[in-house]
Amino acid sequence: MTFANYPSLKGKTVMVTGGASGIGAEIVRGFAKQSAKVGFIDLDAYGSAALADEIGETATFEICDLRDIEALRAAIDTLRDRLGPITVLVNNAARDDRHDWKDVTLEYWDERMATNLRHMFFAIQSVAPDMIAAGGGAIVNMGSNSWWEAGGGFPAYTTAKSAVHGLTRTMARDLGRHRIRVNTIVPGWIMTDRQKDLWVTPEAIAKHADRQCLPDLIDPVYVARMVLFLASDDAAMCTANNYMVEAGSI
Repeated sequence: MTFANYPSLKGKTVMVTGGASGIGAEIVRGFAKQSAKVGFIDLDAYGSAALADEIGETATFEICDLRDIEALRAAIDTLRDRLGPITVLVNNAARDDRHDWKDVTLEYWDERMATNLRHMFFAIQSVAPDMIAAGGGAIVNMGSNSWWEAGGGFPAYTTAKSAVHGLTRTMARDLGRHRIRVNTIVPGWIMTDRQKDLWVTPEAIAKHADRQCLPDLIDPVYVARMVLFLASDDAAMCTANNYMVEAGSI
């Protein structure tokens, strides 16, 4: 594949949550290849260090449990001190752990909201002043097509992911007058190492392939490429919308 280069991303200061592995790691790599300055946040110290070593001086990270909002704010402040004001935010972090609706407790429900939704708003709240001062910015929230497909087996996850769309649209309205664009990317079944380790089987792949218009499995790089586009000046008039990367599987 030959991919586009986005000159407008050169020198941009970018923050990515959940950047140590999977889709997040490809997003970090993608921005680094565009000569952006990338800070990422993750709970995985080993994976974060390995990715930063791979990329080199254009990437830095902070270890943080995003369920702890004060820790998140502190990590953002640290990355800002290192890299400068943040003008691109990618709210990527999430976990699609399976669970039976009959077993969900109040505590588990609240923890799933904290893992998959709550930190997105508070990350936006933390970086929006940087973008306002800069005269604009781009925020990309990671959704999921699991609830569009009426997928079962993880109701707390799909509820959180459906709420991402409401967050995107209301913040696009509130921040639009500052030329801050807010969009949602909707990935299909992306072939990350986590998915391969936990849920990819020949039977599952065959069933899923019947739902896709395109025959190929989706690599994380294709989600990262959509993120780059939405963060670039090429997407200057794109906001409050969903951008599907699901091979036509809805």
